[in-house]
Amino acid sequence: MNVQIDWLAFVEVFVVALVAAVVVVGLYAIGLRMLVRAGRAPVVAPAEFTDAITVVTPKELAKAAKAAAKAAKKSPLTAGQKRVALLAAYGSFALCALAVLGGLLLIVAH
Repeated sequence: MNVQIDWLAFVEVFVVALVAAVVVVGLYAIGLRMLVRAGRAPVVAPAEFTDAITVVTPKELAKAAKAAAKAAKKSPLTAGQKRVALLAAYGSFALCALAVLGGLLLIVAH
């Protein structure tokens, strides 16, 4: 039995996967940055695991939410600029989702 490896196809898949990963992560990072600029910093309650090193208490979570709200009030952007930043964030997240769905369609189609 003679096994042949198509190295050009291997390199092609590697490069496409690397570029796709950079695009998806980049779009997500831009979306998060625009979300923060719009004054809507995401505050997420941490999951509690039994073997977690640090568990955030509800008091610490409330303090983080208060700090995010305070930072949003101090934003130098006008209401219109915040709205544009929010639309840019949503657009970036939508492009990120489309890139992921496109990758899934490529996998399913072949």
